[in-house]
Amino acid sequence: MKKILMALLLAAYFSAALADETDNKLAKAINGEQRSAEHKARDLYRHPQQTLAFFDVQDTMTVVEVWPGEGWYTEILAPYLKDKGKLYAAHYSANSDEPYFKKSYDKFVKKMHDQPELYGKVEITELEPPKFFQIAPDNSVDRVLSFRNTHNWLGIDQAAAVYVAMYKALKPGGILGVIDHRYNLFKRQNKITEAGYVSEDDVIALARSAGFEFLEKSEINANHKDKKNYPKGVWSLPPTFALKDQDRELYQAIGESDRMTIKFIKPR
Repeated sequence: MKKILMALLLAAYFSAALADETDNKLAKAINGEQRSAEHKARDLYRHPQQTLAFFDVQDTMTVVEVWPGEGWYTEILAPYLKDKGKLYAAHYSANSDEPYFKKSYDKFVKKMHDQPELYGKVEITELEPPKFFQIAPDNSVDRVLSFRNTHNWLGIDQAAAVYVAMYKALKPGGILGVIDHRYNLFKRQNKITEAGYVSEDDVIALARSAGFEFLEKSEINANHKDKKNYPKGVWSLPPTFALKDQDRELYQAIGESDRMTIKFIKPR
C-alpha cells in the first residue's frame, strides 16, 4: 500500500512540475521581445495564456493556426512549439487572385523570413476556399486553432467546407479550438455576418455537422460591455474603429468584442 501511495505521489509531483514548466515556457513566449508593445497591449482582451491553456496546447504538439493574418498568435505559438512541436500556418494562397489576400500572405511570409531563428520551422499551407483546403496532412495534427474566422467563412458560404477541412487535418482525439465574435441570440445568418458576430449555436452546429463533438466552452474572452448594436458592427470597436473618431472614446471604453471560446474533439 505504501509503495502504491508513493508512486501516486511521485506521479502527481512530476505531473505538476511538467505543468509548471509548460506554463513558464508559454509565459516566456507571450512576454518575449519578438512581440511588439502594441500586440502585448491586446493581451488584455485576447488572454493568450488562458486561451491556449484552455485549448490544452502543449509544446510537443503539432498545431495548425488557421488564417493567422499578420501573425499575432504566430508570434506566441512559433517560439513555443519550435523545439519539440510543429506549427502549420494555414494562410491564403500564394497565388491568390484577391489583392487583399495576396498582400496579407506576402506580408506574413516576409515576417517569417525576416526572423528565421523564430519562424524558420513554421510550415505555411493554403486555406482559400473554395479552391484550397489542405491545411495539413490528414489525421496528422493535435490541435487546430481558429481565431475570429468563422464569421468570414459564413459570409462567403464556405464555413461548412472549412470545418470539414479542419476535421480532416486532426488526429482522432485531436481538439479544435474556436474563438469568434459572439452574438447571444439566434438570428438569420446574413444578419449575423453583416455585423461580424456569430451565435454559439451556429458554431456548434457547424462543428457537429463536420463530425466534431462539443467538449466545453469558456468565458475567458467574454466582454459583457459589448452590446453588439453598432453602426459598423463589430468593426466599430477597437482595434478597427471603423467610425474613426466618431464616438471613439465610447468604443475604447467598451474594448474589443465579446468572444466565444469553444473547444471540440474529433472522436477516436
